[in-house]
Amino acid sequence: MPGPSPLYKRIKRQVIGRPHRFFAATAPGFEEICLRELFRLQPTAAQARTIPGGVEFEGRLEDCFRANLNLRLPNRILMRISAFKSSNFRQLEKKAGDIAWELYLQPDSLLKVHVAARHCRLRHSDAIAERIKKAVSDRLSGLEFDINVPKTAWGHQNIYVRGIDDRFTASIDSSGDLLYKRGLKEHTGKAPLRETLAAGALFLAGYDGCEPLLDPLCGTGTFSLEAALMAKRIPAGWFREFAFTRWPSFIEKRWNYIKREAQSGIVQARRPLIFASDTDHEACQKLESCIQKYHLADAVQVSHIDYFDLDPLELTDRIGMICINPPYGRRLSGRQASEKFLHAMGDRLKQAYQGWKLVLIAPGRAAADKLPFQTQSIPIRHGGLKLNLLIGKIQ
Repeated sequence: MPGPSPLYKRIKRQVIGRPHRFFAATAPGFEEICLRELFRLQPTAAQARTIPGGVEFEGRLEDCFRANLNLRLPNRILMRISAFKSSNFRQLEKKAGDIAWELYLQPDSLLKVHVAARHCRLRHSDAIAERIKKAVSDRLSGLEFDINVPKTAWGHQNIYVRGIDDRFTASIDSSGDLLYKRGLKEHTGKAPLRETLAAGALFLAGYDGCEPLLDPLCGTGTFSLEAALMAKRIPAGWFREFAFTRWPSFIEKRWNYIKREAQSGIVQARRPLIFASDTDHEACQKLESCIQKYHLADAVQVSHIDYFDLDPLELTDRIGMICINPPYGRRLSGRQASEKFLHAMGDRLKQAYQGWKLVLIAPGRAAADKLPFQTQSIPIRHGGLKLNLLIGKIQ
């Protein structure tokens, strides 16, 4: 029986057997809590540190797999594979062609090259991407791959090249689709909140999965679904696929072990403590269908009711957390309508939710002044809008 091929020996020695540098990209402002989340998952994460836009850390390949499966804050996780200096296209083509792409990519991969260059003599991102893509294709053409990698939906692979002061770093994307795509929601809505942003808000507000949580303008149910995953200890990526399953270095047995390890921590909720509601009957139906499909009904209860008619005492006798992503801007016919709604919403919170924790997504810094109690205001960006995440206690 023939032994492992020379290529597989190289992959095992240089990719599987060695530590690598990874970058977990997050939304601006969430770097620190992403670092804390990483340390909870991997207490021994080597040289982990925040940098603008995310968290850098060192680890082995399986640490990258675990991070994709479990972390709730990152948008994607990149693996650094090469760094080089280049000031002209001839040099770029030579350096890119010297990278051992065959260790990281299969020859049938559909490549997408993303380039960002700043203070570089090579400034044309499309031209840089074109040459990188050609270098990869030339390197992989003619090579025989006898590595049995399971076929999944991830035929395409993303390469990210970042240049600063003529120094370039090449990375490959281990995630595929952005990680906010949990694989749960097939339904859409107006201005839906990203799951990574919802998770960050819940972390910052101190949600532990054990207290009641109300999502009274639930829309597509992002807060409710994210809270359910946290309450049931279901990994963020449990219901989706990842690009790394198409890497030549992917070991299915090891991946299955990592998933079994994570599955052992999933718990059954004794009764629903997450209460989602909305005036949109169709939105409630779609959310209910999603909850039933993914067996989350033990954690989430959905009601068709107006926020101003909702009485928390009819749902729970315990004080908990209320999470609101209210309509604003065009969804309420402009700024005046948004301000009027915020005033009314704040009065209702003061009246019915004394002692509750609050998570509120609001437009502009002035929104905090319209609430009849104090909150911490954190600037965020969502859907191209500058918003504020308001966190506090209703008093």
